[in-house]
Formats: sequence, structure tokens, C-alpha cells
Amino acid sequence: VQLVESGGGSVQAGGSLRLSCAAPGVTYSMYCMAWFREGPGKEREGVASIDGDGTTTYADSVKGRFTISIDNNKNILLLQMNDLRPGDTAVYYCAADRFCTGGYNYWGQGTQVTVSS
Repeated sequence: VQLVESGGGSVQAGGSLRLSCAAPGVTYSMYCMAWFREGPGKEREGVASIDGDGTTTYADSVKGRFTISIDNNKNILLLQMNDLRPGDTAVYYCAADRFCTGGYNYWGQGTQVTVSS
């Protein structure tokens, strides 16, 4: 399984970005998918997840600002990020868990998001 993220960039605080994760061959109804991030000097943390039936979870720090979804027509995972803050600066990774055990088996290469104040 290959995961390829795109959509990162640099924005000012309050701005928006949308990240995409292409996963050829993945049938999303059979996987749990998630976005993680690793900020400068910080450990990798979970940002948002979506399971096969569409149930979503979010880290408290992004609730109400980020939305995880799947575009089934294009077969891509999305992360809409609004009201971005400098603390959201990180490398963002998408991940796939084939058996939804919480152990994400597949990872993308990451995409940089930088938010300036």
C-alpha cells in the first residue's frame, strides 16, 4: 500500500489548507485511516481518524477546525484545516490501518505545513 500526501504549504494564522492523501488500491471501507503530525521538537501525534463506516475522531486541539473525510469519487483521504494556528506547524502524515487495531501499518512520506503569526 502506497500513500502519497499533498497540499501542504505556508499560510498565515487564520488561513486554511486542504491536505490530500492518495492511496491507490485501498478500499477505504476496509481500512481505518488517519492523519498524524510531528511538529518541531515534538513527538508524532494523532490529529484525526476515520474508520470504515465513516466514524471520525479528532484531537482536542483541532476539534472544530479540522475535518477528515474521504472523497470516494477520487478515492482520496482529505484533511480540511481551517483557522490554522502557529502551533499547527508540523509535518503531516497520512496512515492506514488494515485491521483497525490502532497499529497503523502504512505511512505516507509526509507534507510540511507551516503557519506564521
